[in-house]
Amino acid sequence: MSLLQLIRGFVRRHWRAYMLAGLMLFGVALLTVWLPRKVGQMIDGLAGGSLGGAALAHDVALLVAAGVVIYLLRAGWRLQLFAAAYRLGFELRTRLYERLTLQGPRFYQRRKTGDLMARATNDVDAVELTAGEAFLAGFDGTLTLVLVVAMMTLGLDWRLALVALLPFPLMALAFWVISRGVHDGWKRSLDRFAEMNEHVQETVSGVRTVRALGLEARAAADFGRKAGAAAAANFDAQRWEAAYEPAVGLTLTTATVLTLAMGGWLVQRGELTVGELTAFTMYLGQLIWPAFAAGWVMSLIERGKAAWARLDPILREPPAIDDRGTLESVPRGPLELREVSFAYGTAAAALRDVSVTVQPGTTLGVVGPTGAGKSTLVQLLLRHHAPQHGQIRLAGAPLPEYRLAALRAAFAWVPQEPFLFSASIAENIALARPEASRAEIERVARLAAVHEDILRFPLGYETPVGERGVTLSGGQRQRVAIARALLAQGARAGEDAPILLLDDALSAVDTGTEAQILTHLRGALRGGAGGRLVGGSDGGSDGGSGAGKDARSHVGEGASAGARAAGTATRRTAIVVSHRLSAVSDAEQIIVLQDGRVTERGTHDELLRLDGWYAAQWRYQQLEESLR
Repeated sequence: MSLLQLIRGFVRRHWRAYMLAGLMLFGVALLTVWLPRKVGQMIDGLAGGSLGGAALAHDVALLVAAGVVIYLLRAGWRLQLFAAAYRLGFELRTRLYERLTLQGPRFYQRRKTGDLMARATNDVDAVELTAGEAFLAGFDGTLTLVLVVAMMTLGLDWRLALVALLPFPLMALAFWVISRGVHDGWKRSLDRFAEMNEHVQETVSGVRTVRALGLEARAAADFGRKAGAAAAANFDAQRWEAAYEPAVGLTLTTATVLTLAMGGWLVQRGELTVGELTAFTMYLGQLIWPAFAAGWVMSLIERGKAAWARLDPILREPPAIDDRGTLESVPRGPLELREVSFAYGTAAAALRDVSVTVQPGTTLGVVGPTGAGKSTLVQLLLRHHAPQHGQIRLAGAPLPEYRLAALRAAFAWVPQEPFLFSASIAENIALARPEASRAEIERVARLAAVHEDILRFPLGYETPVGERGVTLSGGQRQRVAIARALLAQGARAGEDAPILLLDDALSAVDTGTEAQILTHLRGALRGGAGGRLVGGSDGGSDGGSGAGKDARSHVGEGASAGARAAGTATRRTAIVVSHRLSAVSDAEQIIVLQDGRVTERGTHDELLRLDGWYAAQWRYQQLEESLR
């Protein structure tokens, strides 16, 4: 879609606002071209002695009234037209935001956050100006030009008009050359601004790293270079825009000289009165606005075209995953991966022929060395990517048959690097359930072993976490994210239980806190029929005092306690990805991924008897723990 097609479609949808503004502009143009004619008639009347007294006062009153009406009409069409243009900016930003929320990791690997922010601000503003100021200036200038030229040629003297308009074709040629420079200049300016914006975003996000490595001077120097490049590109674009004014001034000066020479000769011959020459000169002065408007409109259009060339590819980028499913809810059932393979681009396969079945109410542990494909497996389950080979089925239906919103609502996910919003701790925990009570928030915080940490803050649960949770430690952020996921499970009290996904979510906590969290999670996974999350202990401390205890004993105690509390209630499904084998040792099924393949499979005891990677890693981690 071109910029012209975009604006044409927008004008068609909001034709009433543009029609009303056009009528007001037409009234302004009529009054504007009437004024010089009336002034010329008054001058001839005064010169001939036929105008005076009450008639003169009446004519002056008409001129004043026309000026007041012009003022009111100009204010009216500006309100109408700019309000419509602002709606276009709102629509574009909404479309851009919705498109960005539908994109997957691959899109953000190719696009930088700062650049996307620049497109949502500067580029949308440029398109908005094209639909607003450029549209009104173009319409007003064109209408004024047509009426003024008509009055000059038909109402006064066509010969004088022809001579006065001789320089204007040269101005049009100059405008064509300048507009090409304006387009290129604004394209460079928008690109340089995006680069500067990206640098600022990255530096502010990583300010701790910058300070820790003593890179403040280098970062400032880099910013200075990028800001200088952006300023130079903007100056170049403005310099091209400034070239319009000399072209207009030179054209009108030449036209005025030709008008006075030709007009004086016609007055001497008696073929033109002094009043008519005065009116003609005033009309020529009115051509200043159409000439400037032409330059301004061309500048705004070229700026808008450069901005739209950056926006359009983002708006046309198809979603990473097609949301064509029809199933609106996810029933309780097994999760099956059938010979699933996946590779990132041209890289080696991250997963190769992975097959596994997770029965409802059971826990699957996924372990393996770094880069084995564990997180990729989680991404495929959430449909952030689609497998290139094989199939993933949930409750008997392939994942693409579910609506994305329904599918992702069935998973309570805690990623490796949990993201916290710039809000209070309570608001971050209640993200999926804003209506949750404080008691519910505190209960899941206890289950995640973060309640005591929160109470140590002066504002408790109302403590702002800062951007990306900068106020909290890595372990605290992980535990807040776990609490959020557990509360999200509770949000579906009347539905089938979701699947809890823990993607190495305990990596930043000590082993004692890990054991405490696992104890609570086992109880939570055995939630009651009403969806209430049941913990091993609502008042457990988060101080890591159990660091020396064996994690498996904690988990086992939690499992039995949870079973007693839940009775015959339906168990919840969990998939736990972890580098610490203690986090998965009580799972009904554990798989070991190596180089994207499942190399070992079984329970904890079965894998120890196999004496493979899992057994060696277990012995190493137990030895490491005993030496602490």
